[in-house]
Amino acid sequence: MTGVSSSGDAGGWDEPPAPDWLEHAFATGEWPVEADISYATVFVPPGRYDAGQPVEDVEPVGWVVPGVPVDAGGDVAHPVVAGVGAASEALTFDGLDWMSAADAGAGLVAVQRLVARASALAAVLLSRAEELELYRENGASTAAVWWANATALTRRDAYRSARVGDALVGRCGTHLAPACEAGTVNSEQADVIVKALDVLPEDLSVELRSQAEETLVGFAADHDARALRAIGKKILTVVAPEVGEAHEAALLEREEREARAVSRLSMVSDGHGKVHGRFTLPELHGAMLRKALDAYAAPRHLNAADDPDQRFRADRPTPERYGQAFQQLLEMLDQKDLPNAGGTGATVVVTMTLESLLGGLASASLDTGGTISAAEARRLACEAGLVPAVLGIKSEVLDLGRTARFHTKAMRTAMAVRDGGCVAEGCMRPPHQTHAHHLIAWSAGGHTNVKDACLLCDQHHHQIHHPLYLVERLGTGKLRFTRRE
Repeated sequence: MTGVSSSGDAGGWDEPPAPDWLEHAFATGEWPVEADISYATVFVPPGRYDAGQPVEDVEPVGWVVPGVPVDAGGDVAHPVVAGVGAASEALTFDGLDWMSAADAGAGLVAVQRLVARASALAAVLLSRAEELELYRENGASTAAVWWANATALTRRDAYRSARVGDALVGRCGTHLAPACEAGTVNSEQADVIVKALDVLPEDLSVELRSQAEETLVGFAADHDARALRAIGKKILTVVAPEVGEAHEAALLEREEREARAVSRLSMVSDGHGKVHGRFTLPELHGAMLRKALDAYAAPRHLNAADDPDQRFRADRPTPERYGQAFQQLLEMLDQKDLPNAGGTGATVVVTMTLESLLGGLASASLDTGGTISAAEARRLACEAGLVPAVLGIKSEVLDLGRTARFHTKAMRTAMAVRDGGCVAEGCMRPPHQTHAHHLIAWSAGGHTNVKDACLLCDQHHHQIHHPLYLVERLGTGKLRFTRRE
């Protein structure tokens, strides 16, 4: 074994002073206790001694996170960290196959309580990590960003936890923090409560703010986050009506003012028969639009058709139903209810030849510059807010449609009693899902009355004006549709 000198070597390398126990260890082969404390700080260049045994790598203890040294958190055996690790090891999927229904229910409630407590702990730990500036270990901007990077969590969820954590260790530590720690308030509910408390007036007394917090925590036992959000808007009215009404009025006025300021509607034609758009409306007008669309959207519970092919499909997406309802709403607008534009009502004028109106295929032109099929124009001529301008051979205007062609509400009621719904053979659509149709085309001299009209659903009203279908009137008063070969 080669000795270690403290005076340097021929290579000019100045060795650090060797501790007293090192010479003894090399001479006797004994490894004293004090070596365990300081051996890691002694640097011995390769080849300076002949090791009897290879030096084993020391396994790190605790959790290893990218960008964070093992000893960054100090004592990795902290009771909280150890407790989380023990709880994680205790969770397993084993044995679920012989679990009873009662056990499954109890397990679901217990797991949700555990998830709520763990989420609250994560939020508070995140607040503590921010104080310790843990994010500086890997160059993150905040502890929330560090956490999102280390756990593949979305930054939105991480920021939400950070917001809740700051509230639990600070302004909401009296009532909300104990409830979250006990697992009686979940993370979504906690976030809603914190937001509701944060929008309360700044000059509100500490007593009222604490009462509002306590009340919302109490409501969390029986209300989910969505219901709590609605309650949170009125919480001041609950705990202090004399103050809450004025606060709620001011809050609503501000929301309405901001909604009016950002109201937008844009539309653009793609040149292929479709118009795309988007809009932003205040709450009131959005509710009005939804109510109007619901009247045409024919909810499933109002659909009385026995034939599955005639029913609205159960998996039909709501946007599709609303899209078709929006079409019917626009078609049924009465021009008398609209303001004049340029001296005329806001009416779409469709220009078409007499041959097309009587069954031809030539397209019709809109006064806005677009075109539609002749079949679509004939269908709209029955009852929509559209005026057909019929041209002769030399393009002279033969007839500019009469608005008296629309059936009145009384006429539709009488037809509903007589027809019971769509008169197409096999169709069971009820009256409120139908249109009034002229059996003798209004453009061909037909009259707008009950005798010369019938009810057709939207689908069959399209088909009766389409040249691909033959229509036969049966002795029962029903109409039989046959597709041409």
